[in-house]
Amino acid sequence: MSSPEAGPVPVWAHEAVEIVPANSRWPELAAAEISRLERALAPRLVAGIHHVGSTSVPGLEAKPILDLLAGIRDHTPDPDPALTALGWHLVPVELDGQPWRRFYVLPKNEKRYAHLHLVVPTSPQFRIVLTFRDQLRAAPETTRAYAALKQELAERHRTDREAYTRAKASFIEGVLARSLQPRE
Repeated sequence: MSSPEAGPVPVWAHEAVEIVPANSRWPELAAAEISRLERALAPRLVAGIHHVGSTSVPGLEAKPILDLLAGIRDHTPDPDPALTALGWHLVPVELDGQPWRRFYVLPKNEKRYAHLHLVVPTSPQFRIVLTFRDQLRAAPETTRAYAALKQELAERHRTDREAYTRAKASFIEGVLARSLQPRE
């Protein structure tokens, strides 16, 4: 759907959930995008830009979309001109549903190529995203379980990205609960 104010809905906004084999080039592609973003976000960047999500975990099957987390000083409701100049599209908060971040999509060939999560680093979500990534990198058995779950959910929710994401939540919460427990 589209409204006169918002313009037409882009093709990438409704693409199917697809899990592909791990690509050894994902870290290199993320590093190149991070380099472009560091220059664009320099005035607001306070905690670096991190490659997160499944494409940041070696050997993990994933949606072929780079996820990047940037620790920024503040949020603005309007699109960042430096990001839009690089081809990034702001997803309005009312559509994203996550008021703790500003969410951008970088399309290529009418598909999502990368996601950018702008988060104030004092937000608990900043630490949560990094902790989950680090747990997957450190625990092969957790990574295998997550891969199997993602394949199953991608088949079940192929045409509903939001349902796919919601269905992963309890697994992610379980991993985080175990990793954030105090060690004896």
